[in-house]
Amino acid sequence: MSSPEADASAVAGTRTGTEAGATPGGPGVSATGASGLRPRRAASGTLRLLGNELATLFRRWRTWAMLGALALIPILIAVALRIAGATRAGRGPAFLDQVTDNGLFVGVAAMTVAIPLFLPLTIAVTAGDAIAGEASHGTLRYLLIAPAGRIRLLVVKYLAAAAFCLAATSTLVVVGTLVGWALFPIGPVTLLSGAQVSVGEGLLRFLAIAAYATVSLLGLSAIGLFLSTLTTVPIGAMAATAILAVASQIVGSIPQLEAWHPWLFTDRWLDFADLLRSPIVWDSFAANALLQGAYVLVFGVLAIARFTTRDVLS
Repeated sequence: MSSPEADASAVAGTRTGTEAGATPGGPGVSATGASGLRPRRAASGTLRLLGNELATLFRRWRTWAMLGALALIPILIAVALRIAGATRAGRGPAFLDQVTDNGLFVGVAAMTVAIPLFLPLTIAVTAGDAIAGEASHGTLRYLLIAPAGRIRLLVVKYLAAAAFCLAATSTLVVVGTLVGWALFPIGPVTLLSGAQVSVGEGLLRFLAIAAYATVSLLGLSAIGLFLSTLTTVPIGAMAATAILAVASQIVGSIPQLEAWHPWLFTDRWLDFADLLRSPIVWDSFAANALLQGAYVLVFGVLAIARFTTRDVLS
């Protein structure tokens, strides 16, 4: 969902770049030279469209409200532990019992709390609104007036949703690290294998966890984008995306359906603990990326098939 003014600048920029390359035999430009310029102009138009989409996304109060709500999670965890003291080992979310000994673990504990529900909800809002929001506000047809192409518009919308995934997971880790640093002792990070690493290396590992969580949410973003092409009611696409995320986790918790578990896009969401071993075990990261890539491919193709054959009336 974009404002008409912001969309107008993107449309104008894209159209200018396309029309400039529409006359390969024009004065001073050979046909060969013009054909070489077209890919560069197309790439430039895509970047302008993406820049406009990102600017619009991060200018919305809704976006910052969701990031602010995510930032509250590590703050509440840190304040609660500061007031109540240490938790008993094995009780509560993973890594929670390590926070009082090393405040750097606040961000990881917050990630464990947020990834089953809170992160999927924010991704559902962003991805589910991508196309349906434009349709409901009457700006989708206006966007497609420019010769940018429907596929390019879908790619830009998906990249913007992926950028929000990165912003959301980074918010949890960065805010968790800062509030943990302020309220608890900071020192070398004790890994799950028992070895200790420096604060600097520990911070790099926590950033890798944020990257892992970002990759985990890419499949859900593709699902949300596809659902967004099916309706002109954004809330419907948002709700359906969130419900699918919850349903997948419910199926993943039922032992009788164990054969289905490896195919669920939520199956490896919490496997980032392997990044806190010595040496780092990258198998889970690679397997998760492969799984999410498969969902992006399948639902990306479905979104393209739906959107390129859809009559845009709004």
